[in-house]
Amino acid sequence: MDLFLNTLDNGIRLVHYRIPGLVAHCGLIINSGSRDETDPEHGIAHFIEHMLFKGTKKRKAYHILSRLEDVGGELNAYTTKEETAIHASFLKEDYERAIELISDITFNSVFPEKEIEKEKDVVIEEINSYLDNPSELIFDDFEELIFSNQPIGRNILGTPESVKSFSQKMIHDFISNNYDTSQMVFCSVGNIPDEKILKLFKTNFENIVTEKQATRVNKPWLYKPASVTKKMDTYQNHCIMGNLAYDIKDKRRMGMFLLNNILGGQGLNSRLNLSLREKNGLAYNVESSYSPYYDIGIFSIYFGTDSQFLNKSISIAMAELKKLRTLKLGTIQLSKAKNQIKGYLTRGYENHESLMLSLGKSLLIFNKIDRIEDLCKKIDAVTASELLETANDIFEPSKISTLIYK
Repeated sequence: MDLFLNTLDNGIRLVHYRIPGLVAHCGLIINSGSRDETDPEHGIAHFIEHMLFKGTKKRKAYHILSRLEDVGGELNAYTTKEETAIHASFLKEDYERAIELISDITFNSVFPEKEIEKEKDVVIEEINSYLDNPSELIFDDFEELIFSNQPIGRNILGTPESVKSFSQKMIHDFISNNYDTSQMVFCSVGNIPDEKILKLFKTNFENIVTEKQATRVNKPWLYKPASVTKKMDTYQNHCIMGNLAYDIKDKRRMGMFLLNNILGGQGLNSRLNLSLREKNGLAYNVESSYSPYYDIGIFSIYFGTDSQFLNKSISIAMAELKKLRTLKLGTIQLSKAKNQIKGYLTRGYENHESLMLSLGKSLLIFNKIDRIEDLCKKIDAVTASELLETANDIFEPSKISTLIYK
């Protein structure tokens, strides 16, 4: 993979991957998310993501929404606990239009008071919609249980009460404190020469100045395993169980990714899917997930089942964890597991929008980008003994927390 990299004097970094094709993708990733909020700011990072579309010094909301849509493109954004991204997909001849628009809404938004009040209602409806979906809500509630009284444990959307309290000043203060140019990456995948993308990058970003260098401070994690049952008006019982896991820079994370994929990854041949769904018919939705953050990670298993099958399903899930803690993978098993996850990674590189965001996030976090060949080598280097050690660390029953919706 032949990547073009550049860094401006203000710290904004560029990664561009030139590929043939009619469609291009680009975006700006900012190392700021909901975990960087103070208690009164709960939900403001996500709220700002909404407000970036509501008007700049030279554009009304309608003109922002129409700028790429008029030529068949798409402008979008998302907020996570640790990052905010504004990105676009468009025809390659509209590169200049897309880059200029992303720069404009990120750095020139004016956050009109009238639009702030309207958007509060929109976000509150988004929160209410989320509350109506227990299979999604339970993940946020579980992180609040795991990361009790920690900003990273709070949900991204905020609460109706916190959203109602947001003001123009609070928005400007959060941006001033967290949107640091040294913590931004502009990423691009498309058929445009390196020299042209560099010119557009400089034109739209080199004059941006930030006064503060934002830093995310490592904190000690106070974790006490817990088991909680909530009475919910649902047809199914929903269960999630898990533990703290490794952070994004921990060398053991590759083994953790492998274990998670074996246990309940996207493959229909995952152990949990085979045992809970295919063999016993106890669940329709079953999965495991591993989310590594800046200084901590979280592992979880989720399934939904009928109330009469809840205890049996939990026992089966715990039995699968025990197998990984006590039985070392054989040579053939380990090879299959590695080939599967390498296949997923390689397929992901063919999704150019996903690749664009992945390149940007990698540069943002690690200040480097591994080639797919390098990632495959890291996967191949994981041993069965390392997986057994990781399984005994993360899947230890005494460390597992459980949240059930009944």
